[in-house]
Amino acid sequence: MIMTRAKKAKGVEAELRKFALSFPEAREDFPWGERVIKVKGKVFVFMGAADDGFGMSTKLPESGAAALTLPFASPTHYGLGKSGWVSARFAGEEQPPVELLKIWIRESYRAIAPKKLLAMLDGPSEAVAPRSSRASLLSQRSRAANRRDPRRR
Repeated sequence: MIMTRAKKAKGVEAELRKFALSFPEAREDFPWGERVIKVKGKVFVFMGAADDGFGMSTKLPESGAAALTLPFASPTHYGLGKSGWVSARFAGEEQPPVELLKIWIRESYRAIAPKKLLAMLDGPSEAVAPRSSRASLLSQRSRAANRRDPRRR
């Protein structure tokens, strides 16, 4: 029975690990003997599977308050909970909500990754760009138009 639980937990961990490593410049590391996924040297997911189940921690600046209402979620220890980190823990017989955990991994990546890498996920978009970015983009377009059209000088 324990082997079945361990295999189940390892399967969930493998799926979420693969998902987390699919983000731009995501890398796996093992500080303190635990699996973490980092972007540019900063952790965005802690995760681990053992005979007794599976657990992971992510930074959730947007959905953290809602996440903490779930029975399997709690603020991450070591003071990380104060910074928006949420831990999810599942006993061996529990089935983790993998799709929800993928959403949390995505949110955590977005909270930690540099803006240049986030742009690789989203692509350029004026509609979602902050005001200063839109103004800068319009200014760049105006300068480019002036270079192409001598009448505009």
